[in-house]
Order: sequence, then C-alpha cells, then structure tokens
Amino acid sequence: MTTYQQPDRDCQLCPRLVEFRRANQAKFPDFYNGPVRPFGPSDARLLVVGLAPGLKGANATGRPFTGDYAGDLLYDTLKKFNFAKGTYDKRPDDGLELIDCRITNAVKCVPPENKPTGPEANTCRPFLISEFGAMKNLSAILCLGLVAHQAMLRTFGLKLSSLKFGHGASHKMENGITLFDSYHCSRYNTQTYRLTPEMFENVFADIRAHLDH
Repeated sequence: MTTYQQPDRDCQLCPRLVEFRRANQAKFPDFYNGPVRPFGPSDARLLVVGLAPGLKGANATGRPFTGDYAGDLLYDTLKKFNFAKGTYDKRPDDGLELIDCRITNAVKCVPPENKPTGPEANTCRPFLISEFGAMKNLSAILCLGLVAHQAMLRTFGLKLSSLKFGHGASHKMENGITLFDSYHCSRYNTQTYRLTPEMFENVFADIRAHLDH
C-alpha cells in the first residue's frame, strides 16, 4: 500500500523555489511561506487543481486559493453549487468547509512571477499522484488553466496531445474519471473578460450535473 505523501514544511527539492521561499521569509515573515497542502476531505468526488500558490494568497495563508482574488471567485462559486459552506473570510481559520470537494495545486510552493518551470512541476508531481491515489471516490477533476490540465494528463500517464484543453471542455477518461477544464479564475483573466463569473459557473453546473447523475 502506497503511503500518502506531501512535501516537508521546508521542502528542499527545487533550488529556485527554495531560494524564493527564503527571500519571502525575510520579506514577509508573517506569511506561511511553505508548500501548501490540499484543502478539503479526501473522500470527496471532486478535485479542483490549480497551478501554484499565489504569493500573497495561499503562500501567505497556507490554504489553497485563500487571500487573493482567485479565491474570492472560486469559493463564492463553490458555495453557490453546494461544494462549500460557511463564511469565506480569506483566512485559514474562517471556518469555511468544503463539501464533497478538495482543492490542491500542481506545484505546492509559490514560484517567481507565478510561473513554475517544467522540471519543478515534474519534481512536485509525485505529491499530486499521491493525492489522487488517496481519493478513492474521485469522479471529477476540474483543471484551472492549461498548466493544471497538462499536470493531470502527466499524472495519469497520458500524452499532452491526447486531450486538448479548452474552457468548458470535458473529457471522460478510461479510469472513469471525467476531466473538466476552465480558464484560471485569476484577476487577470476576469479583468480582461477571458473568464466571466457566468462562464465559470457554467463549468460548475456541468460538474454538478455529472456528479448528481
């Protein structure tokens, strides 16, 4: 039986990310500044996968998508579709609970300019594989952005050309899990109208219909 694995609090696997962490620990001593663990129950049927922690979001709070604009849209939408309950107050101790949903990132540590390298994503992948392996009821995966989509394809040992990323697309895989794609709910994407709240909600409506069916 494979042991569930997550990176150490002071993980040393990626030199560039370690150097960036050290700089942030000096610059923002009150921040969490470490690999961010997944949030939500491991028996959930839905896994939401993002790219990496935001510098002043999850890297600051220690909880995925908590403390930045992307979290505002994500958690509001999760609550609307009954995947979360309670008050989201941008703090890890705000009491918010996820229902039948778990959230993680393809890369656990904040990268410079929010851009992890390919080797960093590869190094972090065993932790993502471990998370997937621990979710015995998993039925749907929501990939927020192209990098998250590609990370999941690699996690399942698939070629990147096998399932094309597209907002609103869904792909039923051979293992019975359905992969759903959405543009990332970042401030940039919403401010440029690449992603609107309605577009985001449409993806969650598809996920809810899939799970309820």
